[in-house]
Amino acid sequence: MPMGKSRISKRSSSSSNSYASTATTLVFLALCVLGVWMLSSNSVTPPETTTRNTIIRKEPQTTTTTTKSYLPAFEDNPGDLPEDAIKSDDEANDNGGKSQQDQKVAILPEISKDSIVDNGGDAIITDKQESSAEDLHGKESTEEQEKQKESENQNTEESSFTQNQRIEETTSDESKQTSNNNEESEQNRVSEENSVENQKPNEIIQMPDELDQEKRLQQQLKEDESRENTQESQYNEDQQQQQQPKDVEMSNIEEKPETQPHKEYQDESQQTQAGNQETQQKEDNKEEGNTESNKGTEPNTVETFPAVENTVIPKESKESKKSWATQATQSANEKERRKDKSSGNEGMYETTWQLCNVTAGPDYIPCLDNEKAVKKLRSTKHFEHRERHCPEEGPTCLVPVPEGYKKPIEWPKSRDKIWYHNVPHTKLAEVKGHQNWVKVTGEFLTFPGGGTQFIHGALHYIDFVQQSVPAIAWGKQTRVILDVGCGVASFGGYLFDRNVIAMSFAPKDEHEAQVQFALERGIPAISAVMGSQRLQFPSRVFDVVHCARCRVPWHADDGLHLLELNRVLRPGGYFVWSATPVYQKLPEDVEIWKAMSLLTASMCWELVTIKKDKLNSVGAAIYRKPTTNDCYNQRKHKRPPMCKEDDDPNAAWYVPLQACMHPVPVDNAERGTKWPEPWPRRVQTPPYWLNSSQMGIYGKPSPQDFATDHEHWKRVVSKSYLTSLGISWSNVRNVMDMRAVYGGFAAALKDLPVWVMNVVNIDSPDTLPIIYERGLFGIYHDWCESFSTYPRSYDLLHADHLFSRLKNRCKLAPVMAEVDRIVRPGGKLIVRDESSIFREVENLLKSLHWEVHVTISKNQEGLLSAQKGDWRPDTYVDSS
Repeated sequence: MPMGKSRISKRSSSSSNSYASTATTLVFLALCVLGVWMLSSNSVTPPETTTRNTIIRKEPQTTTTTTKSYLPAFEDNPGDLPEDAIKSDDEANDNGGKSQQDQKVAILPEISKDSIVDNGGDAIITDKQESSAEDLHGKESTEEQEKQKESENQNTEESSFTQNQRIEETTSDESKQTSNNNEESEQNRVSEENSVENQKPNEIIQMPDELDQEKRLQQQLKEDESRENTQESQYNEDQQQQQQPKDVEMSNIEEKPETQPHKEYQDESQQTQAGNQETQQKEDNKEEGNTESNKGTEPNTVETFPAVENTVIPKESKESKKSWATQATQSANEKERRKDKSSGNEGMYETTWQLCNVTAGPDYIPCLDNEKAVKKLRSTKHFEHRERHCPEEGPTCLVPVPEGYKKPIEWPKSRDKIWYHNVPHTKLAEVKGHQNWVKVTGEFLTFPGGGTQFIHGALHYIDFVQQSVPAIAWGKQTRVILDVGCGVASFGGYLFDRNVIAMSFAPKDEHEAQVQFALERGIPAISAVMGSQRLQFPSRVFDVVHCARCRVPWHADDGLHLLELNRVLRPGGYFVWSATPVYQKLPEDVEIWKAMSLLTASMCWELVTIKKDKLNSVGAAIYRKPTTNDCYNQRKHKRPPMCKEDDDPNAAWYVPLQACMHPVPVDNAERGTKWPEPWPRRVQTPPYWLNSSQMGIYGKPSPQDFATDHEHWKRVVSKSYLTSLGISWSNVRNVMDMRAVYGGFAAALKDLPVWVMNVVNIDSPDTLPIIYERGLFGIYHDWCESFSTYPRSYDLLHADHLFSRLKNRCKLAPVMAEVDRIVRPGGKLIVRDESSIFREVENLLKSLHWEVHVTISKNQEGLLSAQKGDWRPDTYVDSS
């Protein structure tokens, strides 16, 4: 076939005559090939061609710190699109069977900023644009059919290859026209070069009727594009009206000119925000499952906090409440407190805070220093005066700070020394100095690591215990222990070196500030006593219980206190008793030993060994709790008796002690029949006794619920808390999760040099046994009361969906006063909750002069981070 020099040149009559003899055959073949081609739509798509269903991605740009973080909108010019927005040949072939000519260049409308944010750079083409594109495709398809009929009537002798080439050239021309209306780009240049190269092998000569048809087609395309642009312009106006940002009142850092607290924190937060914009956009898509992105109509919510991972926070299932008991329902003698309902007008507080005017001064613990309640006690025989007696109304006063208070020394140095002025008490140093408890050394209080039973150091003593009973296996078989009468908690402090955590406790008594020393050192401890009530722990959770000269009369009152240890000790667990009756022969010691021998034998405790530590000149008796009920059933005297069947061993909130024993569980599916997995595997392994038929807290089968919670908190902590909250984790040692559920938050922090006190609220599902099973520890509590710890105890508090629940039971002002009491100056509070509660929480914290940062997520869940300052009021509460 002769070749012409231009697409618009006419086909010569001599060429037509030369092929007249074969016209009928070629027409037949051409029609067959065209028919097959139309069915398969196997045409070639130029690189610059896109479709209306294309999702355009553009990498987010790093921006400076602003309250709104938006990604730039793409321009109309298709040449400016990133490469991954261009459909490949295969994608074009799969696009509904449309031919190349049906898929003309898709001119994108201008996309508003709000429509791109939250999609990680994804611009979603909406329904209006899709319908416009469908109209265009329909009209172009009709034109194609008319063109084919005309070609058939004129005996067109084009082959299928020539037809494809002409369509490709037509689209290329249209692409060029589009690109001439926009700024020149690199992709346009490449596309034009490719078009020229494609023309060189086979340039097509068009007949006059084909030229007219081409002009008509181009004119029709221009009209369609003009109409489409008008529709898109109207669409953008509608979108802008719909996507006006909601009037959300957000609070930035409120700087006080007189104090200007923590400028360093602000700078750190701003730097963190700039460095995490890209990560945040991607994580939002991943966590939210792109649900909001696919809608394409919801406006992005303004953030005033450094970019954080905006995950879907699990919500407690209402149905799960039927499957789980609470500590409130388990504890028959629970006190009813805080009946007051919030009035709903606490949005703005004008609280005039004052200092607490109490005898305890900077060491005030409201539920342990309630002098009025203590004076009314009829007896103190069972140390009732050392137990909790909370005020009827939670105090709203603030505890003063000791004069000369300094930022606590960081762990692990704090284990050896603390600032004297932070805990300015010397009585223990005077009384116990020769036993290496604590000494005064200049401006420090130093701790040589000794105790009454291990003067030469706790580590030697810890190794001595394991050598006595190798099965204890610190850090593997044994992970969680209870240290009774802990003193300054050096035993628990050095157990960290063996991957063991100890719940240490001692009373607030004449041994001045022993638990306060422990907390200041960075060692977990609470103020409690073996008195007349059960300890605030579930049954059968501690691997080992330890007492080194803990001054508890175990043999008295029919073994009342030792039986309480039996309740909380795991079947097969050990009781380590290091005391003078074990190794001394004084008449009193001999008498106590005989009484203890009879009591432990009647409790079916096995005396595993009695060992003497030559270095410290002390001895220890180590007992083991039975794993079956055989011994209980074979006893002759049945003393102490077995507890009644309706006595719940897990009830521990204001429940009086009873001199009885609970049977060991025998059902293989019941908690306590098997030992937990070795550490650290147990932290991520669902307990064997979690039943798949029982619904978990968040609405899934319990084992699956556990696993989901574990992964959720690993993700939140790693992608948000450790990177985006402006927290210097080297300054964090003592942590509390105020509403722990499964302990997922604590588990996610297990590789950091911190410890976490997990609190399970008495009105929440009783999941505390699960926390212990995974090698963590915690306690029951009601946040409508004060916590049994000294002021300035914790570096970080974490409250997940706590305050919105408390609001229905007690006022939040006393709760915030309690938060302020137990957090150290410079310490942090992280709140995840419903956004409706944030205004009240934020106003209370600001009235306490805390630095507050807030963000509201799009699903009405919020994150708040706040930092305590050094501010204290100048006046005291009137003592009258």
